[in-house]
Amino acid sequence: FFNAAKAFGTFQCLLADYPSSTLHETIPNFHNTRSRFADFKKAVGDDLKGRAAGVQEEIDFVLSREGDTGILVDMLSNGELPLRVTHNDTKLNNILIDRDTHEGICVIDLDTTMPGLSINDFGDSIRTGANDCAEDEPDQSKVHFDLHLYEVFAKGYLSTAGASMSLAEKKSLAWGARLMTLECGTRFLTDYLEGDHYFHINYETQNLNRARTQFKLTADMERNWDAM
Repeated sequence: FFNAAKAFGTFQCLLADYPSSTLHETIPNFHNTRSRFADFKKAVGDDLKGRAAGVQEEIDFVLSREGDTGILVDMLSNGELPLRVTHNDTKLNNILIDRDTHEGICVIDLDTTMPGLSINDFGDSIRTGANDCAEDEPDQSKVHFDLHLYEVFAKGYLSTAGASMSLAEKKSLAWGARLMTLECGTRFLTDYLEGDHYFHINYETQNLNRARTQFKLTADMERNWDAM
């Protein structure tokens, strides 16, 4: 996990002076959490599949955090955070790892590389890597956010990306983790309410289980917020 962080941090550092505004936005508003929240509210209101009544607890979880959804978006629009070249799919399997040294060789799967926030790339790695359960784990008692892995990844990421990051970016890393997790859970729940047309599923409640896992991780992050 540390070496993966170094690899993604190196990717970020090498592209720090690249004019991000010249890149095509592959998926518009991909990590615009406020826009994702608006899509979610519409899905709740439309309730196309009649599923909303059965997931009111999950709906309330998202609705109660509306104030969080604009934090990073506003910091970007206010000029507090710089627009960077970002990978936007920073899972561990998107790094080639040397079999013998376990060092990251290079970052792959560049089809979603576009303008974005460095802390969202950081946060997406935390969302997927600082959790030792499957993304659709049905037993929520098994799901937990690993603060130690968060620290390990943060140290690795800053060891390579830190020199090119602003102080505001470094101070916002924890928000990147928390909001990417909330956003992803919101997207899973939105897709469940709309009939599972975006994320591929293998069984009917898979997107709901995915959403619940992300919300459990979000709640864990909130409880560990000072430490983060």
